Amino acid sequence: MKTGIIILAAGSSSRLGRPKQLLDYKGKTLLQTVIYEALKTDHKPVIVVLGAHAQEIAALHKHNQINIVINKNWKNGIASSIVAGVSTMIKLHNEIESIIIVVADQVFIKKSNFNNLIKKQKETGKNIIASAYDGTIGTPVIFKKDYFQALLSLKGTEGAKNILKQSAQDLETVFFEQGGIDIDTETDYNSLISQQ
Repeated sequence: MKTGIIILAAGSSSRLGRPKQLLDYKGKTLLQTVIYEALKTDHKPVIVVLGAHAQEIAALHKHNQINIVINKNWKNGIASSIVAGVSTMIKLHNEIESIIIVVADQVFIKKSNFNNLIKKQKETGKNIIASAYDGTIGTPVIFKKDYFQALLSLKGTEGAKNILKQSAQDLETVFFEQGGIDIDTETDYNSLISQQ
């Protein structure tokens, strides 16, 4: 099964007051951490969707194995970034059968998190496999081709959560132990750094 990965990194980090994609953790930016783990998998292409601070972030994340897409509509919410990523993926690689969507600030993401989604999909035959943590489900999440059109129809700030809610019978989850740790505020970042 041909699977691509989309990394969503277009937000403005308004609560943090500076681009969280560029925060340093263990000598890498948060975005680099996610990119490197994605590139360790066999799943290509890897597409990074940028929006706010796009030039600054792109300049620090040039890599011959990733495609950077600039979402000019990033202010409209996360859905516009999913649409930008999915449409680019299909345009570049129309043989893609499934897409993994991940966000740029899940700092504890590992190659195994991506591979566990694929493994669970093969075991269950379900078309959506989401990550489960802290009493919720979310990214990284894999969608098979049947859902590409639904992803392309998304609007607003909800992301793909509505698709997950409406497709419960076609959805399985895998546990992602530290999946709930993301960086939205200076307090989140300080807490992360203090645990290094």
